Amino acid sequence: MTAQLALGTYRCQAIPEAAARAAASGAWIDTAPNYATGRAQILLAPALAAHPSLNVSTKTGYFTAATGADAVNDGVLTEDQAAAGHSLAPGYVRWQTGRNRAQLGRDRLDLVLLHNPERAHPGDRPALHQAIRDAFTVLEEAVAAGHVTGYGVATWAGLEEEAFTVGELLALAAEAAGGQHHLVALQLPVSLVMMTPIVQALHGRGPLPAAADAGLRVMASAPLHGGELPGMVDQELADLIRPGLAPAQACVLAVASCPGVTNVLLAASGAPHWKEAADAVAQPSLTTAKLREITDVLASP
Repeated sequence: MTAQLALGTYRCQAIPEAAARAAASGAWIDTAPNYATGRAQILLAPALAAHPSLNVSTKTGYFTAATGADAVNDGVLTEDQAAAGHSLAPGYVRWQTGRNRAQLGRDRLDLVLLHNPERAHPGDRPALHQAIRDAFTVLEEAVAAGHVTGYGVATWAGLEEEAFTVGELLALAAEAAGGQHHLVALQLPVSLVMMTPIVQALHGRGPLPAAADAGLRVMASAPLHGGELPGMVDQELADLIRPGLAPAQACVLAVASCPGVTNVLLAASGAPHWKEAADAVAQPSLTTAKLREITDVLASP
């Protein structure tokens, strides 16, 4: 089954308009408190208010200098901690989750993701895992209080660099919860540039099959590699992927067809780009054999 399109707001240039468009199609929206120089969540609030059933995921970890100053003023972070621009400290996670609710105008958040947790203790797996477990404990408390439905991890390099595995994250969540946990999602880069998760999945290995086996929502970030990928894919390769699709559409379909991926995050600011991507994911999924052929072609010298 082809994954569903979701709006990613990291590079989105017209968040209110893009959010209204995504809401009209019932697409999931992904954001973070540091996106759009700290304004993304506030810009999303009107669309969320107009569509109460719309799902939104947000994050805790990175923050802007202004948010860091607020955290210092509220006694949540020290000035040295705020200078780092990233924190998984329990007090900060609790504070930021409440701030996310206020900015998004939601009493309960659908999903809160730890934002690039590998940034917290690079090279020190035991310390990192302890920090993740402590953050999960705070998020389990938020679930119990009715403020959060589920939580997860949004990572750029943590899985590829083996700072943690999906199995380890599930175990840390179980420890944090003391049993039944609410770790429900994983976000990681998947594209025809960052192909490792696709290649691994085609051999039944790596984070995507592990996440699928655990029933996790898997959100593929940067499917167009920051907008660079369509310029790197010629029409011949696009036609190999699926005849008749434009290069950007072919790239999106390849990611959406990857086993284990449930959502493809796209920062489509304009209506034409959103429609092109929506048309791509509406296509029948690529077969495993076709995905192997594509990755073999791209891996060849």
